[in-house]
Amino acid sequence: MSASSVVTRFAPSPTGFLHIGGARTALFNLLFARHHGGKFLLRIEDTDKARSTQEAIDAILDGMTWLDLHWDGEAVFQSQRAERHVEIASAMLESGHAYRCYATPEELTELREQQRAAKQPLRYDGRWRDRTDWPADAPYAVRLKAPREGETVIDDLVQGRVTVQNAELDDMILLRSDGTPTYMLAVVVDDHDMGVTHVIRGDDHLNNAFRQLGIIKAMGWPEPAYAHIPLIHGSDGAKLSKRHGALGVDAYRDELGILPEALSNYLLRLGWGHGDAEIISREQAIEWFDIGSVGRSPSRFDLKKLENLNGHYLREADDTRLARLVAPRIARLIGRDPTPDEQALLARAMPELKPRAKNLDEIADGALFLFAKRPLAIDEKAAALLKDDALTLLGQTHDALATVSDWNAGAIEEAVRKVAEEAGIGLGKVAQPLRAALTGRTTSPGIFDVLVLLGREESLARLADARKERGGAAAHAIEEQ
Repeated sequence: MSASSVVTRFAPSPTGFLHIGGARTALFNLLFARHHGGKFLLRIEDTDKARSTQEAIDAILDGMTWLDLHWDGEAVFQSQRAERHVEIASAMLESGHAYRCYATPEELTELREQQRAAKQPLRYDGRWRDRTDWPADAPYAVRLKAPREGETVIDDLVQGRVTVQNAELDDMILLRSDGTPTYMLAVVVDDHDMGVTHVIRGDDHLNNAFRQLGIIKAMGWPEPAYAHIPLIHGSDGAKLSKRHGALGVDAYRDELGILPEALSNYLLRLGWGHGDAEIISREQAIEWFDIGSVGRSPSRFDLKKLENLNGHYLREADDTRLARLVAPRIARLIGRDPTPDEQALLARAMPELKPRAKNLDEIADGALFLFAKRPLAIDEKAAALLKDDALTLLGQTHDALATVSDWNAGAIEEAVRKVAEEAGIGLGKVAQPLRAALTGRTTSPGIFDVLVLLGREESLARLADARKERGGAAAHAIEEQ
């Protein structure tokens, strides 16, 4: 296969957001094209005007851009090509590969009812296939004159050789009685005109391929190579639904706090792999991808595995970029936008915030102590740590920290350890109430990192507040500095 010969396409219908199954199909098409040095094209199949919306088109384009699924050239809109579709149907009428069908909707309904009663396949019976006694001025559909003898074979790059008896294929409609082209015709014409060499799509379209080949063969066009990839199932093996995580890719970004490189890596590994490699960059994926290595069985979507993978990419991500992504989530939690100085602080805090996080929301939640206003709200578990002897320790720690002029982690740790040693207790006995007083919680980044990030003035003020709020009459033991 010559490098420049490969042309793939992703052809979503804009009736909703870009879902993860579509995103994986787009990814496989892009990787196959890039691996072979070919082109990856985008076609918006917007012929269903009742259900296609501009909002959905925008969401698809936005989702693909976010996932770095950049297509070559301009997107093609199928609705703008109706004249070309009609032209091909007319050419097939002229050549005898299609025919006029004057069957009325009532007649077709009756036919289906008869077939259903007889437990026969629901299929058009070809009643107008060889007739020319056309009624004057009556509306008619244009149907493909499909072969009735022999078989059609597809050597699918994923499914292997698949054979269908031509007797099982019906004379499908190419043009409806109102003159509009059907999806089945439009897809074939557009793929041909766009030069598509490899049709990579979900295996729910495999049956369509046999019917569409009837048009391709009738027109004498080159047959594309087909690769029908299995669908994605839920973790329980059932058809993927919202309860499994069948959301639009925008929801993974906006609601679940997933990074695009994590979702892309996860989708890549749903049905395809390269040895034992789990973390695969886009560059590696392009180098390694082979459509023949896609499995034939449905993949199982596991949100926890995605989140674990996302955790890896969070740890690897640039801190300034993460701060920019987390800032809007902070804003929703505190009711205002972080200031430029606060966003810079957020970036400095990232090395401490991101190691245990699995999504952007967990980072935002972990960063809240940086934005809290005094006096801090202390949660119930933290409040339990601020009683009796702990308050005395807190006062001693405050006094020790007040003597630290060069506010750095080493000097802070030395001061806190000295308090613990003088009290004859472990460092944890001091760190626990210290964390509660500084963050209002029992969990946070390392306590010395917390002190450094908050700064000397804010740290001492929070400790003084905690002593006052929790110590009552003993508040005079600490004087604010």
